[in-house]
Amino acid sequence: MATLYVAKSQGLAKWGASVGLTKHLYKLGATDGPAEAALKALNETVHAGQSDWRLVTKQTIEGLDEKAAIERLARKEKLVDPGLYPGIKGAGGIFKIKLVNVENSILVAKAMEGRETRAVKVTPADIGSYLLANVTA
Repeated sequence: MATLYVAKSQGLAKWGASVGLTKHLYKLGATDGPAEAALKALNETVHAGQSDWRLVTKQTIEGLDEKAAIERLARKEKLVDPGLYPGIKGAGGIFKIKLVNVENSILVAKAMEGRETRAVKVTPADIGSYLLANVTA
């Protein structure tokens, strides 16, 4: 049983904004152990040139590895090509998130539940839930 996790780095967000990519960059990963241990490993290995990774959300799922999860999510969101950006040092699993997609997902979910639909302020937790929902769907 694998644990899917979504992680965020402030340093990566600043780097993404400075190169014109976006500040909304998130790492999708999977591990057989606890997600906290995987984040510790990301920080120790300075994944994508950053050592300030923090956990946004996690979910345990059966029968899905990191490669398959990334492929599923890449159908919906833009996967950052590590070969094009030397600043991320070959790190895979980093996605460029469009806030509009997350907002639309939240609004549709509210409308389907019959709740009032107003403008939504998207949080990192909302983005993490959106990413995991698109992987498991």
